[in-house]
Amino acid sequence: MAQALVPLKDLVKAKTRLAGVLSPSERRALVQAMAEDVLRTLVAHPALQCVTLLSDDPGAPLLASHVGAQHLPEADMPRGSLNALLSSAAASLLTQGQGPLLILHADLPLLSVADIDAVLAHLPAEDGLLIGPDLAGTGTNLLAFHGPNLPVFRFGSDSYQAHIAAGGEHGFRVETLKRQGLGLDVDSVTDLHDLLALLGDVEGVNQTRSLFQNEGLAARLPLALSSLTVAEKTNNRESQI
Repeated sequence: MAQALVPLKDLVKAKTRLAGVLSPSERRALVQAMAEDVLRTLVAHPALQCVTLLSDDPGAPLLASHVGAQHLPEADMPRGSLNALLSSAAASLLTQGQGPLLILHADLPLLSVADIDAVLAHLPAEDGLLIGPDLAGTGTNLLAFHGPNLPVFRFGSDSYQAHIAAGGEHGFRVETLKRQGLGLDVDSVTDLHDLLALLGDVEGVNQTRSLFQNEGLAARLPLALSSLTVAEKTNNRESQI
């Protein structure tokens, strides 16, 4: 049986790049809704025996309990970067049961059970590392591998290529899985714009969709997002010149 590990940052400080369109309380609510959707999807999958939320946010224990996941405080791990925390947490989980272990970000509101099916179906054998990149093809939203050997974690700038390189250097057979549910993370105004366009197609209960509907954000955001998305894309192009 497989396990899943979901790191979650401090909700108060999350998603500052969305400050132009969402208030601090709205950003916190969005991050919490997306995390709940990810955790519920993972907990609902019959092949996952354990889902762990790794976080020091004060609301994390209640969130994990609410969806049937377990909570692992960052304070229980050796202090360090996200990569060091993940390495320690992954090693701890794999002592409780052999892999595969899936590590996913908490901001994947379109994640589905079918996406997890695909991860488990495409995961290479014992020496394999499966990477789920973001839609831009630069970041890493998922890593899946078998225990007891751990890959070298390279989350951060351009982590997709960094994980491919590190995996090859350490003897892993690296494969990539590209899916919308794994690829659409929400970090920027452009991501939020894309999410709003797709939320209507999501089946079943979805806390992120409910947040936009219940708080009136779906009616308020489109115009603001359209203008800011154009500005964001322009800035991105200029930064590449």
